[in-house]
Amino acid sequence: MVFKSSHRSFSLASKAGYRCNFWCSFGRTPSPKTDLSSHHFKDGTSIAKFLNDRHKSGNITSNEAVYFFDCMIKMKPSPGMTSFTILLTVLAKNKQYDTVVSLFERLNSNGLFPDLFVLNLLINCLCKMGITSGAFVVLGRILRSCFTPNTVTFNFLINGLCAEGRIMEAARLFKKLNVFACDPNVVTFNTLINGLCRTRNTLVALKLFEEMANEFGAICKPDVVTYNSIIDGLCKDGFVDKAKELLLQMKDRNINPNVITYNSLICGFCCVDDWKEAKCLFIEMMDNGVQPDVVTFNAMINYNCKDGKMDKVNRLLELMILRRVNPDTVTYSSLMDGFCLVGRISRARELFVSMVSKGCRHDVYSYNILINAYCKDQKVEDAVCLYREMLSERIRPSVITYNTLLSGLFQVGNLGDALKLIDEMQLNDVVPNSFTFATYIDGLCKNGFVLEAVQVFQAIRNCKCELRIETYNCLIKGLCKMGRLKTACKLFHRLQHEGPIPDVVTCSTMIHWLCKEGQMDKANDLLLDMEAKNCVPSEATFCTLLRGFVQINKKSKVVELLHKMAAEKLVVSDVSLSSKVVDLL
Repeated sequence: MVFKSSHRSFSLASKAGYRCNFWCSFGRTPSPKTDLSSHHFKDGTSIAKFLNDRHKSGNITSNEAVYFFDCMIKMKPSPGMTSFTILLTVLAKNKQYDTVVSLFERLNSNGLFPDLFVLNLLINCLCKMGITSGAFVVLGRILRSCFTPNTVTFNFLINGLCAEGRIMEAARLFKKLNVFACDPNVVTFNTLINGLCRTRNTLVALKLFEEMANEFGAICKPDVVTYNSIIDGLCKDGFVDKAKELLLQMKDRNINPNVITYNSLICGFCCVDDWKEAKCLFIEMMDNGVQPDVVTFNAMINYNCKDGKMDKVNRLLELMILRRVNPDTVTYSSLMDGFCLVGRISRARELFVSMVSKGCRHDVYSYNILINAYCKDQKVEDAVCLYREMLSERIRPSVITYNTLLSGLFQVGNLGDALKLIDEMQLNDVVPNSFTFATYIDGLCKNGFVLEAVQVFQAIRNCKCELRIETYNCLIKGLCKMGRLKTACKLFHRLQHEGPIPDVVTCSTMIHWLCKEGQMDKANDLLLDMEAKNCVPSEATFCTLLRGFVQINKKSKVVELLHKMAAEKLVVSDVSLSSKVVDLL
């Protein structure tokens, strides 16, 4: 029997916050593209039987669902809500969320009163579309009707909040479940734990996990999904030992770890540079009959590539092929990176060319690896050619692409092309970062355009863009080299009151040039200021000061500096300077 609403028509469009017709954004219900006119039904009973049989066999397409809905809505009397529910469920499973929302509004406008299942389905669709606030409007409807929200209702809402990054709201809703006489189930816990881990609230997730195991263990036991979420979160935050403990706990509770469990742990131990443990876990998973996948091999290949151990990488590749695991774009990118690291750029290029024939598409990362290698090898023309190829392939360059090319062009003195690249960066809507600014200013200074670099620096500051200390360091060094020590000093002193905190490079640069100009007292005062601010001077800084005080025969200052170096466990490695120090003493 169809339920007719005794309440006024329900429409999200009438609620606060939805003054503009929310539903209009979905347009009209799409018309089916296939010819379905051969289906004729005498009444609601016949269509209900037909849909029930087709639904059991999983043989209803999205187009058919829309067509049957149109037929059913026109029938008098209307078929039961079960028939409409089948159609909406089919559409939701096919991720036709906007169509579900649109058809629900048609149900509502025809006075058909949905049950809790349909309202929960609508909440899920709205959450999947990123309109969780709309889902809460539906919750309000449930609370005002004869229905009581259940655990499924809240699971969808918590998942929606987590997907939108509103993790604290999700946690608060979780705590309110008892107000609605709802007990959380394993899906509730898994959803919130996963959301907490994804937002780097892993320790909070761990506490919730322990609460689940201790307080709800009798009715809601953690499963493999629960363990996988918390293990992955712990590994990403560097708590690999705790993650390993949970792996052992899984086994004690007869919960079999799967490939996702082992992948998280292997990636985690690789990240903390514990290859021995990562290798042991890899062997363990195979011994336990868990088939490694491309993610497993990628983690291990990437680790060894970064370490330049290409022999191990080749053995892993052979095992990968033996296990019938196909390399993907990530695999190729790691291999290219490894070969570039050991100076085999031509081999990296071969892999880059061959990956397309293996069914792997180039992406911005694979291009960036080769562009970086060419720039470091001062083959900037080859790097620029790759950049042009990227554009022709409609692969959008990233800020890393532009930073790498800028650095390479400035390094070979190609100022004209570097400036053109800055313009192209703006045309392609790539937002520069602090490294871009530092590279640009450093490149201008190193190519003798210090005054232009100052103008660029001022323009960046006027735009209120964030400048890191590296940018200041480049400009200060450029000004000093140009003989504008006074201007450099002003810029340095401005840092004491505004901007980023000077680091050891900033102070060391100033000390070096003050010593070179014979301003030893100012240089020594700056050293004392560094020490007061817990900025530990480097050996080069001490040696610069030593050299300056040796030249003016300041024995007491030399002895004082040697004591400070000894306290920091630093030694004078410059043989010539050591000899001069000994002669003075």
